[in-house]
Amino acid sequence: MKTRAITGFFFIVVMLASLLNGEYIFTAFLGILSILCLNEFYNLVKTDQIQPNRIVGLIGGACIFAGNTLHYILDIDPKFLLISIPVLLSIFIAELYKKSDTPFTNIAYTCLGFIFSVSPFCFLFALAFIPGHFNDHFPLAFLLLLWSNDTGAYVVGRQFGKTKLFERHSPKKTWEGFIGGMLFTMAIAGVIAHYFTDITWQQWVSIAVLISCLGTMGDLIESMLKRSFDVKDSGNILPGHGGLLDRFDGLLLAAPAVFVYLYLITN
Repeated sequence: MKTRAITGFFFIVVMLASLLNGEYIFTAFLGILSILCLNEFYNLVKTDQIQPNRIVGLIGGACIFAGNTLHYILDIDPKFLLISIPVLLSIFIAELYKKSDTPFTNIAYTCLGFIFSVSPFCFLFALAFIPGHFNDHFPLAFLLLLWSNDTGAYVVGRQFGKTKLFERHSPKKTWEGFIGGMLFTMAIAGVIAHYFTDITWQQWVSIAVLISCLGTMGDLIESMLKRSFDVKDSGNILPGHGGLLDRFDGLLLAAPAVFVYLYLITN
């Protein structure tokens, strides 16, 4: 528990420091995280029957993230994203030269890595540009609410949890923890609304509910993935926490949903 707490503290400090030091450091940090998560995903799903194309996949993931970030930072036409298409097509070509009985399984898992590991960071990055220019309020608030939900759910679930939420995929999660996490996140949203007046307090609370519900679903989906491959943690890069995917599973559904919500209410 001590190792977990120390690792978590320093990771949060580094994450917040990257965000608060401007768009370029934030971009570089998220880019590194997305590629590390993608590589971790390929390690997780690799078996004798599944052989994702790691090199082409990592290049493709980098192109997707770069196309997204350059569009926002340098105001480059979004057609720049088309640069990733030749790389993605090369995944199919590469399988022609591999001796595999399941080439399309390899292709599917290679491409699934983009959705699972790269796109959540693209949406988290895009939150900073909802106002039309770089502003750290929305991504900072998003991360604080996501961590609040995890903390609240863990504390309440540990103390009062009895009713299993989704035992088939995550036997430790309970309805009591889920509800406690949501209430705690809504309370933190009220505090955030006092300092970040970009939107109303009601809208901040709505975002808290979205993050609680979809962040938990993302966690369950990652648990389902790990159970499919009979592993406990996605990796071991974070002592006491497991892998990076274990720490960012809440982004999978929550980041796109919050981006869409903010885009709609601010436009």
